[in-house]
Amino acid sequence: MKAYDIKKGNVVEHNGTVYQVRDIERSSPQGRGGNVKYRFTVYSVPGGNKLDVSLGAEDEMKEVELSRRAATFSYKDGEAFVFLDDEDYSPYTLDADVVGEAAGYITADLTGCYVQLIDDAPVALQLPSTVTLTVVDTAPELKGATATKRPKPAKLETGLEIQVPEYVTTGSRILINTVTGEFSGRE
Repeated sequence: MKAYDIKKGNVVEHNGTVYQVRDIERSSPQGRGGNVKYRFTVYSVPGGNKLDVSLGAEDEMKEVELSRRAATFSYKDGEAFVFLDDEDYSPYTLDADVVGEAAGYITADLTGCYVQLIDDAPVALQLPSTVTLTVVDTAPELKGATATKRPKPAKLETGLEIQVPEYVTTGSRILINTVTGEFSGRE
């Protein structure tokens, strides 16, 4: 596929590594006969490492077919996470390094996840935008402190630690934004 055909979200191969295109900048020189250049911001799949790639309009990149399957977390097998396909219940095993920081949001029977596949092999995990977790340890609420916006640390059931408002107590079920890792409300 030519550089001018590549769109945001495409999955391409560059120097033997698979990347997903997140941003594209097009620059055209002002002089006569100048070549149009494309600058791509890509992230490796799996891993999420950022790379900037500059190509001419006629340069080629190989497109890779990436499919997404809705899945539910089933169990942990040693360090690996096993998800079951929501349609045909086929298992997808993802290593801890592929799951990365997302491990702090994964609880039993977590639904709304997508496993990304290349040639039927699982390579990445996409979490739902918010997950519900239980607070297992936080400082007690101060009387009359409900109007203030001072956050306090809270430890969640998965071991994750985040800042929460003062009115959140131990045992509360709270919503966490999986993109920012921040408190986003009570259940």
